[in-house]
Amino acid sequence: MQKIRAAVCHEFGQPLVIEDILIAPPKMGEVEVTLDAVAICHSDISYAEGAWGGTLPAVYGHEAAGRVSAVGAGVRGVQVGDSVVVTLIRACGTCPSCAGGKPTICETPYDSDHGPITTSDGGVLHQALATGAFAEKVVVDQSQVVVIPADMPKDAACLIACGVITGVGAVVNAAGLRAGQDVVVIGAGGVGLNAIQGARIAGARRIVAVDMTEEKLAIARDFGATDGVLATHKAPWRAAQKALGRGADVVVVTVGAIPAYEQAPRYLHRGGRIIMVGMPHSGAFAQYEPMTMSFLGQGMIGSKMGDVVIRRDIPWMVDLYTQGRLKLDELISNRWRLDQINEAIADTKTGSAKRNVIILR
Repeated sequence: MQKIRAAVCHEFGQPLVIEDILIAPPKMGEVEVTLDAVAICHSDISYAEGAWGGTLPAVYGHEAAGRVSAVGAGVRGVQVGDSVVVTLIRACGTCPSCAGGKPTICETPYDSDHGPITTSDGGVLHQALATGAFAEKVVVDQSQVVVIPADMPKDAACLIACGVITGVGAVVNAAGLRAGQDVVVIGAGGVGLNAIQGARIAGARRIVAVDMTEEKLAIARDFGATDGVLATHKAPWRAAQKALGRGADVVVVTVGAIPAYEQAPRYLHRGGRIIMVGMPHSGAFAQYEPMTMSFLGQGMIGSKMGDVVIRRDIPWMVDLYTQGRLKLDELISNRWRLDQINEAIADTKTGSAKRNVIILR
């Protein structure tokens, strides 16, 4: 067991504590990654606030990039020294979901309470989202990593691990957007901006961003939105329809706000579809009129992690980045040290940051 530093959650809603933990060497099929950078996702914050329950103490963090420092037996396609993106998508490869091309909803359970990390005295320490990346190192399954070019900046690369694949994938994979179609993206945060990028890359005719502030709408335009609508408008869907000339073919909800989900159908054109990405707290409910959606041939689709296949989709996105067609550096609001993680989380919660990144090396 190695001793490393990590940000540990001991109590929901309380500041994370920087302390020593223990990490085991990689076992069969596992990879140890010494991390360079990890981004703060709103999902990490929601977990740390107790929105979805879970075991404590825990190490959160799941948007990471670094260098492979050890491999277990049976690992293929990854070797010591490789630069990699580390994701939370742990896929067995053989269950019906994995075999059907949906590794993001793998059916094989993983016991995160008995993974590679423990407290300094050997006690249970939850490896959140099978990753636990608010730490100097992680040990993860080989299915969770993708090799990237050695010269790719790790602070940019780590963003791909969740926010980018979730947003771009929601449009390209889940929605199956065709060139010339119209898109509304509700929420211009980290995931929303990537949904906007995905729509631009896929050839959308018009892309309407909906958010609470003019500042966020201006940023959305930088990422490809053709129009912006304030969510504080009395009927924002009418403003969106005016910009489009009709309803949208695709509405991507990237925020976990119930009003956003309840309003989403109002933005749709006949035959349109809602892609549900943002995650409200457990126990929250939204209401719809099924008759209208049925009559108009509309639909709702849940999308987890952009329905990606990481070894297919991440190399494609890395290539887009190297061409200058996928913005990553522009997503980074600030860079912080591990001992500043609570300040970084507080800054993220203000809603003004696109993505805050913790630099570990």
